[in-house]
Amino acid sequence: MAVSEISDGLWDEFHTVVNMTSRELKEWLSTEAAGETAEEVPDRAGKPTGRRVLDILGKRRTDLTTEDVATMERVVDIVRSQRGASLDPQAGGADWRHGLMDIGHDPLKPA
Repeated sequence: MAVSEISDGLWDEFHTVVNMTSRELKEWLSTEAAGETAEEVPDRAGKPTGRRVLDILGKRRTDLTTEDVATMERVVDIVRSQRGASLDPQAGGADWRHGLMDIGHDPLKPA
């Protein structure tokens, strides 16, 4: 069921903090999931939130569900809590960067 309305603020903020393209995110999730035991189904690669972000990036605003909106809010909260107001490129530990990239935000990528 599609959501009848999503705020401009959430829509814009989500697309600001998710600074990886759907292609970049898909490749990252596939790379991150590959290991000694590779994913059996490539389209299911990566963590659930990352897959939901990827799904949201492929949707029109009018096709978003209430679950999509909740995911968008959660992603914005996570990125803002770890990055603050400034999204200037910032180096950090690999685990920190990879955790953010799992949800579509590359802290080294210029805004």
